[in-house]
Amino acid sequence: MGLSLNNRKKKYMKTDQTFTITFTKQNGESTTRKAKWTDKCKEFVASAGHKCLTFLDLDATERYGKDQYRMATDKITTWSIK
Repeated sequence: MGLSLNNRKKKYMKTDQTFTITFTKQNGESTTRKAKWTDKCKEFVASAGHKCLTFLDLDATERYGKDQYRMATDKITTWSIK
């Protein structure tokens, strides 16, 4: 079961806090990423009605040498944060 950050964000997610997120990509593949919460990160509901979470992908940032932001959605399954 995924954790909603609607209330967690204010109480638990602080700028520069790192976490692990697991979500299902559009192609059905499950993926786990090391992530960081920054001032550019956000959780919102898309106009189609599904939840979205934008996060800084630390693995991709290391690989490409500059900040790489990704978006997880609950279109297929809800994401989980640890």
